[in-house]
Amino acid sequence: MKFKAKKSSIFECTLERAFKTPILCDVTKVHTGYGVMPKVIHTKNDENWGKVGASKKIYVAKSMTQKGGFASVDSILERVENEYWKIQIDEFQSWMLGFYKFVGKWKVTKLEERKILVEYTYFLHSKNPVFYPFNWIFAKTFWRIYMKRVMDNIRNMVNNEEPYQFE
Repeated sequence: MKFKAKKSSIFECTLERAFKTPILCDVTKVHTGYGVMPKVIHTKNDENWGKVGASKKIYVAKSMTQKGGFASVDSILERVENEYWKIQIDEFQSWMLGFYKFVGKWKVTKLEERKILVEYTYFLHSKNPVFYPFNWIFAKTFWRIYMKRVMDNIRNMVNNEEPYQFE
């Protein structure tokens, strides 16, 4: 079963900056940790990151739910320039409430000059019906809060014109 979580916001920047920042900038400034979600500390095997089909290993700090170290794999499923990214997170190294993958989409739409609508959506995939009520609660509450924090971090990076680490 898939559980959907979505957040939207207006970014005041160029379309290109709103599109590229969340994927091509420093992920440690995007995923800074919150509650059960550990802080990302670095990545490996990211030489082709930014291209469709590329993946990278995500490493996290120790937290309540993670021992620290290698945590998951991020992959780019789709990239439509200045429109959207579609990514997948899987190969979780610790139990994730029965989820086996997350599929996210970062979509940008130019409304006006320097006024960009960002639609951030995740589908959290689970196979175990026993956990479906908990999966729904997690997606509709905690994950949406986490997504808002991620969007705020990205907005700060956009406003600070953080350099891209990848092409």
